[in-house]
Amino acid sequence: MESLSAIAAEPPACSKDAVAHAVAEQFGLDGDYTPLVSERDQNFCLGVADGRRFVVKVTSLEELPATSDFQLGALLHLEGAGIEVPSVVHTRDGSACGFIESPQGRHRLRVVTWIEGEPLLTAGIDAGRAAKLGTALANLHNALRGYSHPGENPVLLWDLQRAVELRPLLDLIDDPNLRQIVARAVDDFESNVAPRDLPTQVIHGDANPENVLVTASGTGFIDFGDMVRAPRVFDVAIAAAYLRCEKDDPLAFIRPFVDGYHATARLGEDETGLLFDLVRARLAATVTLLYWRLRDRPADDDYRRKSLRVEGTASRFLAALERLGRGHFNKEIISL
Repeated sequence: MESLSAIAAEPPACSKDAVAHAVAEQFGLDGDYTPLVSERDQNFCLGVADGRRFVVKVTSLEELPATSDFQLGALLHLEGAGIEVPSVVHTRDGSACGFIESPQGRHRLRVVTWIEGEPLLTAGIDAGRAAKLGTALANLHNALRGYSHPGENPVLLWDLQRAVELRPLLDLIDDPNLRQIVARAVDDFESNVAPRDLPTQVIHGDANPENVLVTASGTGFIDFGDMVRAPRVFDVAIAAAYLRCEKDDPLAFIRPFVDGYHATARLGEDETGLLFDLVRARLAATVTLLYWRLRDRPADDDYRRKSLRVEGTASRFLAALERLGRGHFNKEIISL
């Protein structure tokens, strides 16, 4: 499956010394390197002597140059827009990226500034932070409006527009009840969302609590690796899918989030009316791709158990939304 190739590929495996040498030679930066976890690239935090920090990215060979240029171009487009996102660090000769050789091939080497802040995942989600996230995402959308690039349509299964492509993977979900819930979410996306003509623009594509920072001045966004041109409401749904309240009210965080978004960039009623299906589709992708990653591990494997426990909130939240129902969801959200 072509859309799986990018996330299925092993990340680059350049030595820390090789990366440090390439960055020093091409970007003029020296310091201490700390590896960062990444799905498909090889990332480091670089700390230099004056206290500044940077993210160094060795790009996967699966990523087309046009896709890298698209992501870098978006960050350059956002400069001066008042949005808290990383800034592109240029090479000594003024290029937006450098290169590094490995046994796998020639990788693009990117450096961006480090955004100081605490990930929303660890800071904790509450109604106030959910509302601020909504406003910040609307501001990001406003700033990205009008940006376009030839690489804005990467082939990636995390792209919510490709939700129907999850269907061949559903048999990997070994819980039959959960598999049926996920299948219904995919079916509803195909029936209710796919045929619709919705306002599109370049979106972040992955505003999850690890990529959203609580900063001294507000809310910041990092990791633009899943950027794509898509209906803007998809970005709202992706973020909402991570605002999971497991108490009595499943919409306790989604409600203020959408309200915060509307305060700056109001969605149309036709867009808001699809959020129920879109949030479920994103949760379906999270659950399905988790089981895909764990397919070769036995049921008693410790890593498998840990992963299912950590991502268990996605399964439970998907089930909670199904119990809530489209009518109740829309009554709460469309009226905002």
